[in-house]
Amino acid sequence: MHSYTTSSHTSSTMSSATSKPLQYLALFLLAQLTHSVFIPKPKNRDEHKPQLSNTYIVQANHHLKPSRFATLEHWYISMVATHTPRATNGTAAVAGRILYTYDTVIHGFAVRLTADESRRVSRAPGVTAVHEGKMYYPQTTRSPGFIGLDREYGLWSDTDFGDGVIIGVIDSGIWPESPSFNDSGLGPVRRSWKGGCVGLDANLCNNKLVGAKDFSAAEDGGPSSPRDGVGHGTHVASTAAGSEVHDAGLFMFAQGTARGVAPKARIAMYKCGGDVGCSDAAIIAGMDAAVRDGVDIISISLGGFPVPFYDDSLAIATFGAEREGVFVALAGGNDGPVPYSVTNVAPWMTTVGAGAVDRLFPANLTLGSGEVLIGQSLYTKKATRTTMTPLVFLTSCDEESLSPDVVMGKVVVCLQFDGVYAGMLLQNAGGAGLVAVQGDEWHGDGVVAEAFSLPALTLSYSKAEKLRDYMESVANPVASFGFACETVTGENRAPTAVGFSSRGPNSVVPELLKPDVLAPGLNILAAWPSDIPVSMLDLDTRRSDYNIMSGTSMACPHAAGVAALIKKRHGDWTPAMIRSAMMTTAATLDNSGRDITDQGVQLRVANATFTSATPLATGAGHVRPQLAMDPGLVYNAGAKDYVDFLCSLNYTVEQLRAFVPDTAGCTTTLSGGPANLNYPSFVVAFNGSTHVRTLTRTMTKVYEKPETYSVTVSAPAEVKVTVMPATLVFKEKNEKKRYTVEFRSVARRHVNQSWEFGHISWENRKHQVRSPVVFMWN
Repeated sequence: MHSYTTSSHTSSTMSSATSKPLQYLALFLLAQLTHSVFIPKPKNRDEHKPQLSNTYIVQANHHLKPSRFATLEHWYISMVATHTPRATNGTAAVAGRILYTYDTVIHGFAVRLTADESRRVSRAPGVTAVHEGKMYYPQTTRSPGFIGLDREYGLWSDTDFGDGVIIGVIDSGIWPESPSFNDSGLGPVRRSWKGGCVGLDANLCNNKLVGAKDFSAAEDGGPSSPRDGVGHGTHVASTAAGSEVHDAGLFMFAQGTARGVAPKARIAMYKCGGDVGCSDAAIIAGMDAAVRDGVDIISISLGGFPVPFYDDSLAIATFGAEREGVFVALAGGNDGPVPYSVTNVAPWMTTVGAGAVDRLFPANLTLGSGEVLIGQSLYTKKATRTTMTPLVFLTSCDEESLSPDVVMGKVVVCLQFDGVYAGMLLQNAGGAGLVAVQGDEWHGDGVVAEAFSLPALTLSYSKAEKLRDYMESVANPVASFGFACETVTGENRAPTAVGFSSRGPNSVVPELLKPDVLAPGLNILAAWPSDIPVSMLDLDTRRSDYNIMSGTSMACPHAAGVAALIKKRHGDWTPAMIRSAMMTTAATLDNSGRDITDQGVQLRVANATFTSATPLATGAGHVRPQLAMDPGLVYNAGAKDYVDFLCSLNYTVEQLRAFVPDTAGCTTTLSGGPANLNYPSFVVAFNGSTHVRTLTRTMTKVYEKPETYSVTVSAPAEVKVTVMPATLVFKEKNEKKRYTVEFRSVARRHVNQSWEFGHISWENRKHQVRSPVVFMWN
């Protein structure tokens, strides 16, 4: 499955996706376990022991449909009936096993099959690929202002706040009553829009929420409704395009005017799941409907484990969306700061990492020694200084470890970051307070702020080390809390690359840099369903119309909103041009004018200080929408370029047909390998036998007036870089110019699996078009 950011629905009234009831997801997961562990493989015979069914996505070449079938659906039903021995109960029974049909981003269907049946179906004429279903999981105000958007001037006013652009969100659903989805001041949606709301009262959809469909019910077996029962989808959708709402906040925190990045863009929600994530079958059904309905942008705050693209149904479906001109932003994952952890890494995807903004929710822990440690908290009861209370240290905080005889009347220091849930367990056990340690963040301005129900705060790794030192130095350590319950802005260095944001290198294709950009993803305020607990825990009685959440799930819709603003101004730009504009204008310096720093803790070194973030954490840098509107030059690419890229990976004809069903094989490839894709970043891989790499790029002029650009290069001493030509002269808009870069490793010896970094920048007085460069020695 995939992690959430949007959800998709399906309905019997829709022509593109057909949904039938399925057993609950628990049974689906049990079926996977049962098949993989307990069911023996048949031995050289057709008869075998019964197997439970899983969901499989079957891709078909629709051009090969035999003429005797009136529709593709009839062909698919016949295909299943012919190749599955269970299909003995007639057409209706077979049709009931087909969950969705796809006809836009891919062609084919999702169906319940046993493993043996899936192998037989894979051999059917016209079938190009069969993928076993996977799950994807959620990667879970001030931020528009932080990225340079201002109500009075600049990009918002220049693009009329993104009015008319439609963002499709594939996530957990939507809470339509939220004030963030009011349509005050918005005109009707464009006439070409084919979407609509299914499963909601007609008056709940309007000129802001122009579509809502549920694609989760086919698999979870429940009633079909696009309503958000989790909160994630509502939060994500309003981050991208929420309307302006005054006096928004979570309790007394982050009070002010809430608005999305593209406040007048329209939202279409495609629900794909609930609190356990989304299946790829449902995600693709939502994406298929979204592209057919006519969305301009798709935001997917979901992530799974990276696999080769030919076996990644989400990569295949997003390839189809890009081919139709739809920009797709995806969350890069929350598994940082470990290298090779970034997900959603295909070149036609815009992969977004999470950065911190210049807003803090400070709380103090005063130690018995007098030292004050600053953390963050959303606890709502003000206190200048609570009573000094005994401290107890626990490596984990679960029901077993938080027993009353251990924690009663004490402040618990919890090394395992369990947040609000641990606090509620502790409160029930009679604990006096909680200090949660977020061990993957060096400093306090990088930690996740939590709405604790008892006196509690979160400390970073460096502050927790000081706390540990104190506790080990005295026999009876004590501490007290201080809660000002305030929001502080503009005082901390930002942006920073937060520790949880997944890092490169790209585990599928190391020669392609991912993530692409950073966007705000830490402690983001956005809309929330009013009947769902703010902590998403059933025992929490607190409710709010807005909530503060963190994750690349929150960063992704920021990028989607920026893409919507760019699309409003440049309606003819391809998804690659939009991504290029965001990357080549991204910030590499923070609000102090120094390098963006990396909060991630990888090597636990005492007394660590800020270190500069590398492109493996930030990609090209932090998004700057105002500059992205006028990048000067862009790196463009399309379906043919991506097919050549796949060919450079030595994909077989069968593997390529997952993307291009009619292909006869590779006719061209990239001469320099996958690193030679026309992408706005560079990865240069050296090894024991290769010391010189030559890569080529083509730039397209998008500025109106004639311009001349000169190149500047930054590279480590171990690499000599030569760019030819060193000057590019453009006379007309849309003119293309090509340049070649020779990278020569002059290092006599290099540590295995080491990285260095630099950049190539084309500049004049008006524009700076910057590309990060990653050097790898294997």
